Amino acid sequence: MDPNTSGWAAKLNCTLSLGSGGRNGDGCVQMKSAAAGEMQARTASSYPVTPGETYWCFADASGSSVPERIGIRWLTSRGAELSVTWSLTTATASASWHRISVGGQAPALAARAQVLVSSTATAALQSTFFENVYFGYPLRFAGNLLSFDAEQQELTGTSWAAETNCALSRTAPVVTWAVDWYYAGGEQLTLTVTANGNASALCTERPAVTPGVEYLGYAYLNAPTTTANTWIELRFYDAGGTQISAARSTVAPPNLGWYRQITSAVAPAGAVSATLAVGITSATAGQVVHTEGAVLKVRTSSALSSTPNNSAVLYADANFEAGVGQWTVPSGVATIARSTPWGAQAWTDSYSLTVTSSTATVSTVRSGIYAVQPGVNWRPKVTLKRTAGSWSVGLTVRWLDASNTLITTASSASAAIPSDGLWYTLQQDFAAPVNAAKAQLDVVVTATAASSTLQVDNVQLVQVLPLTSLTADDEQASAQLIIREINTANLMTVYRVLSDGSKTVVRGPSGLLDQVAAADDTLIVTDYEAPLGIPFSYRIEFYSASTGLLTEFRTTTTVTLDPGDPNYAWLKDPLRPILNRRVLVKQAPDWKQPIEQNVLRPRGRQNAVVLSGVRSGREGDLVVWTQSDDERDGLRFLLATGNVLLWQAAPGMGESDVYVSVADVQFPRVSTYAPEPWREWTLPLTEVDRPTGGMAGSPTWTVRDVSLENSTVLGLISRYATVLDLALDQRATG
Repeated sequence: MDPNTSGWAAKLNCTLSLGSGGRNGDGCVQMKSAAAGEMQARTASSYPVTPGETYWCFADASGSSVPERIGIRWLTSRGAELSVTWSLTTATASASWHRISVGGQAPALAARAQVLVSSTATAALQSTFFENVYFGYPLRFAGNLLSFDAEQQELTGTSWAAETNCALSRTAPVVTWAVDWYYAGGEQLTLTVTANGNASALCTERPAVTPGVEYLGYAYLNAPTTTANTWIELRFYDAGGTQISAARSTVAPPNLGWYRQITSAVAPAGAVSATLAVGITSATAGQVVHTEGAVLKVRTSSALSSTPNNSAVLYADANFEAGVGQWTVPSGVATIARSTPWGAQAWTDSYSLTVTSSTATVSTVRSGIYAVQPGVNWRPKVTLKRTAGSWSVGLTVRWLDASNTLITTASSASAAIPSDGLWYTLQQDFAAPVNAAKAQLDVVVTATAASSTLQVDNVQLVQVLPLTSLTADDEQASAQLIIREINTANLMTVYRVLSDGSKTVVRGPSGLLDQVAAADDTLIVTDYEAPLGIPFSYRIEFYSASTGLLTEFRTTTTVTLDPGDPNYAWLKDPLRPILNRRVLVKQAPDWKQPIEQNVLRPRGRQNAVVLSGVRSGREGDLVVWTQSDDERDGLRFLLATGNVLLWQAAPGMGESDVYVSVADVQFPRVSTYAPEPWREWTLPLTEVDRPTGGMAGSPTWTVRDVSLENSTVLGLISRYATVLDLALDQRATG
């Protein structure tokens, strides 16, 4: 309604003006009565509709004097009124913003429609305020197998029937929904208990289901008291219509509001259809239960989404909406229970698992058993919050065969849960054994103080690509590290770690990967400076860009590069790995370490006074052979840049990896025979510091890559300044 009410017009007994204090912006429509009696306002425009189609309209309304209703005014193509589909009138007047809504099917001759808002004034100058108006096709919960009327009760409410000890009706109580929540309306199903005892209502629709598939059922429930046993139930039926199973979930309301309660179950063998029921146990005659927003759907990644579920953990075991699911405590003193009340402790949906330990001890909290695919990577994940005492937590996966016999276990490191009241996620990647058919999760909790309480939620076991992948390439004397699921808001450092614990920052395309921001959620790094014949791994650390604090770290498996024939060594250009060469060594350098000294011999003293500088790095001549024209050209190309090189010899040859600068070189034939292909190269080496620049090009960059990325030769001119840049895939940045 901002900045004016030009989209609305007075229709009956009222004037319109721009009110303030709206929900969706400050403006709203103020409809003020001219006299006692019904007043109406309509949209200034009308909107095209299709006969036979179902439409829905809603608005947020406020009025301290009189209740309201909303309607759809069906018009012919010439603007003549055919009929009006009215909502129920709100049960009471209320100055708080509340939802009014109605659905209806367009009549046979309808071509257009308008939205009406109406209230009946008892005197002149009484006001009704409204805004946040919608008109269009019904907004449905994703994947709902029930009809719109069964979901929202906006048409007739006849998709539900009284089952036990109750009367059913549709009412329009005053309910304040969030201004941006468009999946609930003003009309609700109302169950009134007839006599003391249990009461229930049943949805009459029975959509088809598939045995073995997991389903969710949920609805908003408004209990008569906070202690009432009000529930929703998911029921499955066989081909003859006989109920064969049911899964019930009871709401634990913190007050007398409306709360979405969720239940779930896997359709059993023989199930062909399903439906929902709502009810109350041990009720008192006259008590009322309101419900709306009923959904029956195949389980998805979250209750409201349409994204398929990718977790092997059943919903009841993952989100604890109906209880503790299949979780048990096979060892330790810990006890488990569903959190209470609704919404008090939850990372997803409305409840979590409360783990309590009376003493400082270790306990194991164990899940159900779930089917998995063998030989692939799986990631168990739990979200945790410490609410009392002190805790450390670890994850273990129990891999089982088809007969539920334990094959092996895989465990994460234990992590301390901070006491700041925030939720933390613990996850680890594990590869399922080739003979695994099932998996079971152990959350190993260590209470380090008496009377400790821990919340567990959002338990998942998902098949994913690993957070990190490491592959050794002996042919190129390199290792490829793939880092996935990077939070690009953080800074990242990547270390190569040797078995003695020493760490070296790894080089990336733009320089050393030390506190750098990632441009994407996946980073592929090829490490051409990895050592030969020595086990190594990688550690990836992530830091908050704002605080600089370590937020996450990952470690990889360990690999070793095969150095091959020890008579060969590698000469590598760290900045241009495409030039790297493996050469046959004739003679290692006879190293020397020069030092600048000034020797003073004072008269009358036996010993000289020596003034020394810092001893320089090593210097010596490396003698290698090239055995063909191609090898000779390749080594010339490597040396042509004058860049700092990395010399790597096989372990056991008495030479550690060293960065060197190469001075003037000689490469005569090894004999006086003119066609002789062999050359003997004398490379004067001087030890220097490791270069810090970025890495350009790759040994895998080929002519085919050039042709795939460039449609014409002319296109190369703007991308590459020189032929060398093209060979190295070093593109112009201007």
